[in-house]
Amino acid sequence: MEPTITLILGGARCGKSRHAEALLTAHPAPWHYIATAQAFDDEMRDRIARHRARRDAGWHTIEAPLDLATPLTANPATPVLIDCLTLWLTNLLLAGADLATATATLAAALRARTAPSILVGSEVGLGIVPDNALARRFRDEAGLLHQHLAAQADRVILMVAGLPLTVK
Repeated sequence: MEPTITLILGGARCGKSRHAEALLTAHPAPWHYIATAQAFDDEMRDRIARHRARRDAGWHTIEAPLDLATPLTANPATPVLIDCLTLWLTNLLLAGADLATATATLAAALRARTAPSILVGSEVGLGIVPDNALARRFRDEAGLLHQHLAAQADRVILMVAGLPLTVK
């Protein structure tokens, strides 16, 4: 049986998004790309433009920097890629949101879907301990978010140097 929920984790520039896109396009279009990034500067605008440029007309982009549940529940039978959980977590932290509630709401929306859901997140807990409280909280919250979603996922993939390693 094809996995319904796939979590893809890895470090910066390791091929997470490209691998996620390739997995999702194995299913018939249309595909929804739920983007969590916000373009606050030129560099981020350029990154977003490069991501969009590599996807064809079969992709429909939904910008959802804070509310992932609504687009997931509105389109339960459409294959979806959420990129990126780590940016979503950053947005929630900076907005002062209740992270436990947001995570539970996301998990419930994922469980209600019938089409494949692929989630991309950056693994930030493999490096040094950050030197400030906000960065340490972010690292810890990212680890907890990934653990929660990995427990629910049908498949977990760790990307290393462009290579997918199936963890679950």
